[in-house]
Amino acid sequence: MGRYKTISDLMINEQIRDKEIRLVGEDGAQLGVMPTREAMRMAEEAGLDLVKIAPTAKPPVCKIVDYGKYKYEMVRKEKEAKKKQRTIEIKEIRLSPNIDTNDLNTKVNAARKFLSKGDKVKITLRFRGREMAHMNTSKHILDDFAQSVADIAVIEKAPKVEGRSMTMFLAEKR
Repeated sequence: MGRYKTISDLMINEQIRDKEIRLVGEDGAQLGVMPTREAMRMAEEAGLDLVKIAPTAKPPVCKIVDYGKYKYEMVRKEKEAKKKQRTIEIKEIRLSPNIDTNDLNTKVNAARKFLSKGDKVKITLRFRGREMAHMNTSKHILDDFAQSVADIAVIEKAPKVEGRSMTMFLAEKR
């Protein structure tokens, strides 16, 4: 009985302990609710395995399949899904209220590079000391920043004051 091992959480053949199951044939046809023993006998006659594919359903759903082939297909689908997904990173760009135009342009170019790679950008305007008194007059810096990348980005979260800084999130236009 070396081939009846549980891979992940799928139960096969003798591991299925439910009294009744809903059976799906090898061609995908619904064979209805029946005792597990009868389903096991049908799977054996076909020379295939009985695999529990939906253990939480009432009654549990089992399918008659070649377990090796089924397992291979599942692994392949998982790999395919993993290949397609991409983690989105949040890159941070820090500015100060008295930033010069050329410095701002350099930061804008960095943001463009991040956005073109598909990352989100968090722009933080940091206030120190006396700059705290003029927070509301410095909001235009973030607005200018957003305006200069408006062709490739949209504002995901509008500028918002958080403690000693004002932050804004930009995301790539779809």
